[in-house]
Amino acid sequence: MHEWVQQNVDKSGYKKPTPVQKYSIPTLLGNRDLMSCAQTGSGKTAAFLLPIIHHILVNGPEAIRPSSMSNSGRRTFYPAALVLAPTRELAIQIHKEAAKFSYRTNIITAILYGGRENYREQINRLRGGCHILIATPGKKLFPFSPGYIGLAGCRYLVLDEADRMLDMGFEPQIRKIVSQGMPPKSERTTAMFSATFPKQIQTLAQDFLKPNYVFLAVGRVGSTSENIDQQVLLVEEFDKRKMLMNILSREENDSLVLVFVETKRGANELAYALQRQQIKNGTNPVLVATAVAARGLDIPNVRHVVNYDLPGDIDEYVHRIGRTGRCGNTGRATSFFTEKNRALARDLSQLLSEANKEVPDFLLRMAAEGRSQGNGRSVNRRFGGSDQRRGGGTGGNRGGFTYVHCTFHLSSRPSRWCFCSGPPVVPPAMQNGFTPNFTVGAMNGFAQPPRGYPPQQNGFSPQSRFPPSFPRGAGAPFNSVPPVGFGQPGFSAMMARGGFQPANGFVPPGPPPPGAPSFQQQPPFANGRGFEL
Repeated sequence: MHEWVQQNVDKSGYKKPTPVQKYSIPTLLGNRDLMSCAQTGSGKTAAFLLPIIHHILVNGPEAIRPSSMSNSGRRTFYPAALVLAPTRELAIQIHKEAAKFSYRTNIITAILYGGRENYREQINRLRGGCHILIATPGKKLFPFSPGYIGLAGCRYLVLDEADRMLDMGFEPQIRKIVSQGMPPKSERTTAMFSATFPKQIQTLAQDFLKPNYVFLAVGRVGSTSENIDQQVLLVEEFDKRKMLMNILSREENDSLVLVFVETKRGANELAYALQRQQIKNGTNPVLVATAVAARGLDIPNVRHVVNYDLPGDIDEYVHRIGRTGRCGNTGRATSFFTEKNRALARDLSQLLSEANKEVPDFLLRMAAEGRSQGNGRSVNRRFGGSDQRRGGGTGGNRGGFTYVHCTFHLSSRPSRWCFCSGPPVVPPAMQNGFTPNFTVGAMNGFAQPPRGYPPQQNGFSPQSRFPPSFPRGAGAPFNSVPPVGFGQPGFSAMMARGGFQPANGFVPPGPPPPGAPSFQQQPPFANGRGFEL
């Protein structure tokens, strides 16, 4: 490492590299493409900034393409490295880290993330040129304004939180950036960093990396650190605020607590309530945030993370609690689990087990119910701890090295778990005794009643042979729907995306009962509406 870079690392207080830095830095210094998967708080930002700064300092003028004058009289500068991040908050943090590691050098860093507040100031700074550009792939930012920035001299391309950028729909913008003026992947070094890399994201990422890229998986990819003490509490929705106050009253005065809520409105309301309870800065410092603070941001001295509202995705949970217990430190995470979070029980219980944490009995019970009913996501979608290239090794369940494609798996524990199940089977009769005497709509899965079926005031009669159906919602399971006299089929008949699948041998609808009105008569429901064909 260059002497100046080493001095800045020492001034930053780093004593030894983290595992992801230990293997990522030599890989990038050797001009090898890299896909790095590691837990949150493992030092991924320094892992790609230090090789870039070293490359610019060592190669000097050869690392920088000279600026050129356009026909309009504007001077175009060509940065040597482009770092893309999904949010402006993460881009600002990376920019600060780059300025820290390039302290007292001639390297110039710039940031471009748009916005109405200081967008003109960002453009004015770009007019002076830069060596490292940190930006967000917004629609209004790229391609760059003609005459200011060119990508023909870009030798390093870094995608930080790459899975989130692709999930947020930035793939067209990223492809446009790479295709317009940037050197081909054979002439540049590309690195992708994230805490999770599902198989679908890896498939898309191969378009940006060389075929012989290095896949680095450190620890249990997609899982949490054992340094975080995790606790899940079963609470009612109206008891959350009282429970939070009890937790904050037991915190130390210098302990920073990060509270996550789902919406901006909820964050404002909770912050106002905490202020009224005299939870002020300096006494009990509390930061109420939404999902924007969940990924990538390094908020210093966070001792306790509280999931006031649990997210709907287990990956988001991993990133949230990763704000504490960073860089080898210990931390705590408390989550309020309500009935509406039942769909998260299976993944959450598995996550706690992998981190050697105690799993509450209620969570195990809900996870078992969800598994028997086919709820929950596929585990392979959450984990990204294996190389998906043909011929690339997975390192087994105990971790290992595969030299064919340089696939490194640095873990002493299983990095993937697989639960297999057969195709859904629809029994000839439902669990409640009703005969599956219905047909299924072609598109939405709704069951259509037989012709001449007599509706009752509540919509359908439980004495009929017709069991109505409706698509599964994102909330409570099927049998938790308030009873209105519907005949409810069993869980085994439920398809993965709602509706039911007819099996062979279904009995066709019988003749209408005597005296039953026809559809043309349109007998009214309780709400005054009739059947509409």
